This record gives sequence, structure tokens and C-alpha cells, in this order.
Amino acid sequence: MTDPLEQRVAEFIRLHEVFADDGRILLAVSGGPDSMALVHILKVLHTEGHLRTELACAHINHQLRGAESDADEQFVVDQATHLGLPVIVRSVDVPTFARTHRLSIETAARQLRLVNLGEIARAQRCTWIATGHQKNDNAETVLHRLRRGTGFRGLAGIRPIRRLDDGLRLARPLLCVTREEIVRYLGEHHSHWREDHTNSDTAYTRNFIRHRLLPLLQQESQTSLVEGLSELAICAGRLYDRVQREAERAQVSMLKVTHDEACIDAPGLASSPELVAIELIRRAVVSLGCGERALTEHHYRRILELARRRPVARDVSLPGGFSARYESGRIVLHRMRRREDRVQGTPTILSIPGRTQFHGYEIDARLLRCDEIDTTRIGGDKSPFNEYLDWDCVKPPVVVRWRQAGDRFQPLGLSAATKVGKFLTAARVSRALRERTMVFADQKKIVWVCPVRIAEPVKITGRTEHILALMVRRIVT
Repeated sequence: MTDPLEQRVAEFIRLHEVFADDGRILLAVSGGPDSMALVHILKVLHTEGHLRTELACAHINHQLRGAESDADEQFVVDQATHLGLPVIVRSVDVPTFARTHRLSIETAARQLRLVNLGEIARAQRCTWIATGHQKNDNAETVLHRLRRGTGFRGLAGIRPIRRLDDGLRLARPLLCVTREEIVRYLGEHHSHWREDHTNSDTAYTRNFIRHRLLPLLQQESQTSLVEGLSELAICAGRLYDRVQREAERAQVSMLKVTHDEACIDAPGLASSPELVAIELIRRAVVSLGCGERALTEHHYRRILELARRRPVARDVSLPGGFSARYESGRIVLHRMRRREDRVQGTPTILSIPGRTQFHGYEIDARLLRCDEIDTTRIGGDKSPFNEYLDWDCVKPPVVVRWRQAGDRFQPLGLSAATKVGKFLTAARVSRALRERTMVFADQKKIVWVCPVRIAEPVKITGRTEHILALMVRRIVT
């Protein structure tokens, strides 16, 4: 390997432990100069033994430029075939997806591209997806985030490795080289690429930054702005890695995530370094399905004020209908019930056996014979949202509804009935969870105050012959 650019990429891969486990690599190839350089460089490294794993190519046809898009696809297929690499192509309908999900064309294309690359990678038994992002892309990303407002996580720009779902990782092995160096490399090696004319359309934010903002700023700079922003990203990335390590250690004892709420130890959060505390809050919010991109410094500050017991208000409203509240030494984050849900008192009859949907939840009901389950292990195996009742002691139909004023039931372990509200108070159930407490009832009585406790009359005993198994899951949209 005599080419200096290939040597730099090989060193970058070694330094950042990219492709460290020798898992099969799927190369995302658009046909542009960056992705074509990615293919050629990694093919050389593979041929010379610096990469010991197999390579495959994937091309996503966005169908945005008609015949040009189809020509891009054919070009990628021809180039991959010439290099002896397998290639998989897939077409996606970006305009329809953008309209349906109210996204910009840029965002819709990016989301569809990543989803489809992931599907192809899994089908091809790849553990890595490699893209052609380079230094200029990184600089443009940092500027983009600065324009809309960002913290040090955003300043870290494009990372060399990003973990995806199911063990997949996204790798960017060309972050050590610039766009100009890539074009020069392709020219020296007589390699071809395709030009996308939409890349010059400054109506797109990324193109505006690339063709207008960055050159304007460069005119006022005595040094390379691309190199400077790249170094900023590296420094911010090191800081973020340190914060991540500290947050992972703190998370073990301070953060508890259940079915639909996350609880953080308030004194621990208040005494943590601020950057670590903010990362813990971010992890808690993300675990509930609340989009983190809508969170601002204002939201993080307000939650920290709750932990430090200096709140302006008792609750902090978060994007997407979520809320944070201080309760009994904890910060409780949860999804708030909509007003129409709170006033909706109509019970929903359960399908037994079957599945029933109830205000964002799915309830799975099964009927089992007692000999189909080890009843001695029921208490240890279930979660609070998974219960087993003596079906012979239930008077169907069974309905599910929200808790109502005046509800009474006989909790498991008690000899007399009590008001549900009084029971929840005695059990120190958080206010956030009380607002989302569901009641399961048959014709005569409440059989389960979910997710707190079942009723004494329907507990499993030595005389139980048939069991009603209920499992409640939040529907993630």
C-alpha cells in the first residue's frame, strides 16, 4: 500500500477500532465521489490484508431524479461487478414518505436510506454499514447544528462509529480526509463517479451551508475552517465519550426504567456533574420514547431545578406529551394522559382470549390450564404489567377502564375491601403512576388495579384449575 491517502484511512481505522470485530461490511454506495472512494479504498485494504472480512455493496435508489436516479443505480451495479463485489439495490418512495410523515425531502431520504441499509445488512449477515462521510461533511454538520442551537453532543459532529439496533454499527472510515483529497485520489486512480445536480441546489439546508455559508466564513478565516471544525468535533467527541462513561456508571444505581415511566434518584442527580446529570436525563427521556431532538437547554435546566428542590413549578412539561415531576426523592418522567383520556369513562370489554387496545396500550389475554404453568414461580417471573388470575373466580365479561373516584376493591393479602385511592396512597404509588392506573373488573368486582396489585378473591390457589394471564404493553408509535 503506497498511496498516502489509503495509508491515512488504514491508520484511522486502526486508531478508532473501526471494523474491530472483523464482521462483514456493507458499503453504502450512492455513486458519488465519496462513496466511490470508499469502495475503492476498502477494496484495496481488503486485497492487501488490512481488512480480513468480506465486503458487499448496497445502493438505495431514492427515485427523486427519474432517469438519472436509474442511471446512478446501473453505474453502481456495474462498478461493484467490475470490482468483484456483490451488490444489492433497493428503491424507495421518498416523496410519499415525506408527505405522509410531514418531513423534508432531506430528512425523509435519510431516514428511508438508513432503515433500508439496516434491513439489507441484516439479510446479508453484515455487522457494519460503512458510509463515505468525510471531513467536509463533518464541518458542515457542526455548522448546521450551531445554526439551530446545540450542546457539546452536537459539536461532536459525525462520529467514526455509531451503534444502531440489533448489534449493527455505522462506520465512517473517511472522516480523516477532505472532499478535495477524495476527488484528487479518484483522478489519480482513473476512477469514475456520478454527479448529482441536486447537490448544487441551495434550497436544501446542507447545500446552502456547503456552497454559501462555509465559503463565506472561509473568506474571513486565516486557516482552514474545515480542519478547524473537524478538530472541534474531535475535542467535543472526546468530552462526550468521557461523559458517556460517567453516565453509564451512574445509571446503574440512579436510573430505573419501568413500563411507562423512568425514575432518577434526585439527590444523586443534583450532586452529579452537570454534564453527567444532563446525559442521565437524556437517557431517561429517550427510554420512554420521547424525541430528544425537541428537548432544549430550558427543559434540562427545569428538571435539574426539580432535583435540586428549587423548582419554579412542581411539574415540567416535555415535548411529545411527556412530563417530569419530583416525588419522594425521585424525578419521575412519564407520558401524560390526554385530557380526553382522563374524562373518558367508558369501559372496554376484553377479548378473552385475544388482544384488546385501550388508549395507547395493548392487552394480551390468554386462558391457561393450571398444569401449563408453574404456579410456584408466578410471583418471581412476572412484571407489574403481567398478572395471573384464577379464571374460575372471575365473572366475565372483564372490562378495562381508568380508575374512577369511589372505586373499591379487596387488595391481595387484605381481608376487607378499601377505596382504591386510599390503597394507592398507602402503597406510596407515585402521582404520575396514579394518573395512569388502569382498573380491570368483572361483573361484580375489581380484579386488578394495574400495575399495582390484583384482588384477593382472584388469586391463584391450590384449588385453581384455569388461569387468566394478562399482559399489558404500551403501544410505541
